[in-house]
Amino acid sequence: MTNEELQHLAQQWSLAAFGKPLNHPIIFNRRLRTTGGRYHLQDHHIDINPLMYEEFDMANLKRVVLHELCHYHLHLARRGYRHRDADFKRLLVAVGGSRYAPATSRTRVAKPQRIIEYQCQHCGVIIRRKRRFNTDRYICAKCGGKFLIKKIEKI
Repeated sequence: MTNEELQHLAQQWSLAAFGKPLNHPIIFNRRLRTTGGRYHLQDHHIDINPLMYEEFDMANLKRVVLHELCHYHLHLARRGYRHRDADFKRLLVAVGGSRYAPATSRTRVAKPQRIIEYQCQHCGVIIRRKRRFNTDRYICAKCGGKFLIKKIEKI
């Protein structure tokens, strides 16, 4: 699908769902990774992640475009256009837009976290940390003893 075809479809969907025309450009943007689309407040153009069409169906693309059109029309009408605003939530449900974009193949996956357990050599207290610390530099707050690494877990 080309940008011209996307513009034509978005104009049709805007008239059908909102009864208002789309007077600004809507284009595919390959740099988008974690979002389905983005509405720009300054110049009112809309970027759409092309993977919403390539990896999913036309119905998913329509829901993502309707989501961005909700931002567009509410912002131009000077009403609540943010995700947390009641106007936005009501309009999104009314037109059938998606609240969240589905995860694509380019969505970053979170790294597994690790937990490091340290044990005081003197009093035996165990502390758990996400980040390492220098056991030669830091001492136990309870007794002043030195720490040893007990184990490293991956969550």
